[in-house]
Order: sequence, then C-alpha cells, then structure tokens
Amino acid sequence: IRWTDDTGDNIVLLTKTDVTQSKTARDDGSRESALNGYHFIISKDSARQTWGVYDYIKECPVDMILYFVEKAFAVTDLNKDGKAEVWIMYKVSCQGDVSPVPMKIIMYQNNKKFAVRGTTKTQVSATDYMGGEFTFDEAFKNGPVQFRQYAEKLWKQHQLETWKQQ
Repeated sequence: IRWTDDTGDNIVLLTKTDVTQSKTARDDGSRESALNGYHFIISKDSARQTWGVYDYIKECPVDMILYFVEKAFAVTDLNKDGKAEVWIMYKVSCQGDVSPVPMKIIMYQNNKKFAVRGTTKTQVSATDYMGGEFTFDEAFKNGPVQFRQYAEKLWKQHQLETWKQQ
C-alpha cells in the first residue's frame, strides 16, 4: 500500500516465503516459512527502508500456522499528528492440536514500534473457550490511549480461531 503523510511518500510491502523443507537434515518432514513486512520512504527515484517486521517458523513437523490477517492491515492517523500508524497483524505457530494460536499486532508510527502479543480464542466445548489473552508492550502502555483502544478493538475482531485453512 502507498500513502503520503508528513513523513513523505510511503510504501509498505508484506510478503510470505513459500513453505519449504527445513534446511537442517531431518527425517520428520520438517518445514519452514517466514513473514516479512517492509516500510520504505520514496524520494525522487529511490526508496529507503526505514523499518521491517520479520517472523518465522523453522523445523516444523506438524501444522504450520503462519499468515498475515489481511483484514486487519490498516494505515491510520488516530492521534491526528499527520504521521500515519501502520497496523500489521499475524499468526505464527507450529502445532499439532487445536489450542489457541500465538497472534501479534505490530504497529509502527514514525519508525517507533508498538506490539501486542497473545493468543487466539478457541472454542473447547459448547460453552467454553480457551485463550484470547493479550498484553501491550511498554510503547503501547506509554503511548496515546487511541492506539490501545484501536489495538484492543482489532484484537477482539480477529481473536476467534475458526481453524479454516489459510
């Protein structure tokens, strides 16, 4: 996505590597993959990377859950300072069961990273659920209240694990 704000002409690119056989020699069928997010400032005919997000799974012999939550990606200016906030949400796990999946929100504003970490919420019986907890890092705790409110709303919108193939 591309936008312009007080920092200039911006581009964010999100990528996922193909799932491949793990580079370490193992007989259990282990696989690996990675997610990357890149932010660039465009100036005339050049691009300068200002931040990046990287997460991965290596040596996974069971189910690999690794993807961006596309509907959660957003560019906002919640605190109305003219500098966009970039919201990236993703799930990352190597697991062979239907327990809650680790999930993260990474938000950048003006090269400052904010993070929310926790798990999805999984239905374990007709009326009971497990997981869904999250914690704000210090940047969120000390940042504008609008950031925490938006992050919490985003988390609640996407916390329920449906176990559909991604």
